[in-house]
Amino acid sequence: MNAPELAPQQLRNTKAWEYAVRFFFGGAIALGTGLIGKQWGPFVAGLFLAFPAILPASITLVKQHDGRRQALEDARGARLGSIGLAAFAATVVVAAGGLSPWIVLAAAAAMWALVDVGLWFLRYSAEETV
Repeated sequence: MNAPELAPQQLRNTKAWEYAVRFFFGGAIALGTGLIGKQWGPFVAGLFLAFPAILPASITLVKQHDGRRQALEDARGARLGSIGLAAFAATVVVAAGGLSPWIVLAAAAAMWALVDVGLWFLRYSAEETV
């Protein structure tokens, strides 16, 4: 499998109804998170906010356009991204308290970037050596 690449010309292949599907899934997941928050509080709802809201729709549409193999690759990428988000959240939990919110945000963003770029290089450089 090739490393991911930017292909803006692919945006022309997306139909309006596909954007609507993504919008619907994102809204439904946000609504569900709001209902969870109302029932069990913001701490539990916050866990669900990390769910990539349009991932189910996107993976379905990628499979339809580009096939199962590409959809699986996108799902693998989402997994790597979620590890980076967990690193971001862990950094906020550890650093929040006495530090400026701007410093905490900068540290968490740096940790997210470091983890995700590192995982990307591990994933795709290991593939090239095989």
